[in-house]
Amino acid sequence: MQEMDVSVWRGDANGGGLEHFKVPARDSQTILDVVAWIQQHADPTLSYRYACRVGMCGSCAMMVNGVPRWTCRTHVKTVLKDNAITIAPLRNLPVIKDLAADMDPFFDKWVAAGGVHHPTRTRDEPIEILDPKTPERVETDTGIECINCSVCYAACDTVSNNVDFLGPAALQRAWTLYLDPKDADPNAILDAVSGKGGCHNCHSQGSCTLHCPNGLNPMKAIAGLKRATVSSFFKGGR
Repeated sequence: MQEMDVSVWRGDANGGGLEHFKVPARDSQTILDVVAWIQQHADPTLSYRYACRVGMCGSCAMMVNGVPRWTCRTHVKTVLKDNAITIAPLRNLPVIKDLAADMDPFFDKWVAAGGVHHPTRTRDEPIEILDPKTPERVETDTGIECINCSVCYAACDTVSNNVDFLGPAALQRAWTLYLDPKDADPNAILDAVSGKGGCHNCHSQGSCTLHCPNGLNPMKAIAGLKRATVSSFFKGGR
């Protein structure tokens, strides 16, 4: 049976390094399959995170040859180079252990960006019916497909160089809520994304859009927030 060289980052918040394994090469093998094989057959102490294995939860995201990916949807044959693969935890996040990153900073920024809906009605009132074909509603429906896997956050060089930057996923969530006519306080959202670490820190390099496994466009959402905050400022809305 053919084998491939797999380098896996091992360590914790205090540091670590790569450990090398020989892993059997099989047909239709994913990166998550490789990690699971190492944990089951070579080193049971290897820590990593996954849940659904079918690209629905996003929890298995890791760096593969330096690129953030869903490991359950990444086939070995698409990333194998010179019969070798390097697997590491998502960058721009603290490491808990081995391949498991701490997602708390990611979700803290998601909340800080105004990612909480401000309702216009109580649960006792009838549901407001919206036209699903309006441009705003179409874009809102697209934005809610984000599953918070943090691939865009790991891909973002602005996050790497600016610890205060809210990040692509948080800002896309803010844009989604800002466009939603059911949100009662769009100005609060603009306040949240226009300050320190907000949308105007984005350099529009587009790594978030390039690497989003769901094909979303956070860069477009951030551009929308930039326009909305500037327009609000000159209209005296903030």
